[in-house]
Amino acid sequence: MTARRTAVGIVYALPIEAEAFARLVDEPVEFKGGGIPFHEGTVRGRPVAWCIGGVGQERAARATELLLDGHRPRRIISAGFAGGLDETIARGSLVEPGAVRREADPVALPLAAAGRGPAQPRPLILTLDRIARTLAEKAALATATGAALVDMETFAVAEVAAKAGIPCHGLRVVSDAATDELPADLGRLVQPQSAARRAGAVLGMLGRRPRAVADLWRLWERAVVDGRTLAAGLARLIEAIDC
Repeated sequence: MTARRTAVGIVYALPIEAEAFARLVDEPVEFKGGGIPFHEGTVRGRPVAWCIGGVGQERAARATELLLDGHRPRRIISAGFAGGLDETIARGSLVEPGAVRREADPVALPLAAAGRGPAQPRPLILTLDRIARTLAEKAALATATGAALVDMETFAVAEVAAKAGIPCHGLRVVSDAATDELPADLGRLVQPQSAARRAGAVLGMLGRRPRAVADLWRLWERAVVDGRTLAAGLARLIEAIDC
């Protein structure tokens, strides 16, 4: 890719996380680099670029590196959905975490804040290599780490940004609260795979548990709403970022 210069770069994992934001962008352009979908345009007069890197730290790191190489953003945002570990944070809440760490690593990376106003307490987000699905696992993670949220990408994005000397922000919508248990098959559905394999995973899930269709539909409906919440929050964050 030919290097361009933009104000803000955003890294998503899944298309559903980015769809509502794309509708807010003026003069959007789409292309591919390194096999990853990249997009650019302007939001509230500011040039932005974003990509959908896939689920997990390895894919998030690669997507961030490509975004930095291709667009040279002044700021990076790790954006998307997250699981709740703190029971006081409701499902659907928009959260801007202040730091991120991994489960086995006590060292946390700071996440940037927007604007120049007085600092507000912001929670810790924990990046895992798996989905925190059960109530018991969420409670155990909260107790062991003190994190309020959990995802699968933010640490990798922040680590690549830190090595490049670029401030990294986090913005997440809580798609499942600490008191929500996720379907057992969900992990298989979000893994990178062909459309045929994903369809096979869905059919297998429905064959084992016919009620899964209702669970999947409910998750999809919530994801659409959460995507709108995330898009509105990103527009505000982009406008507030000092760059």
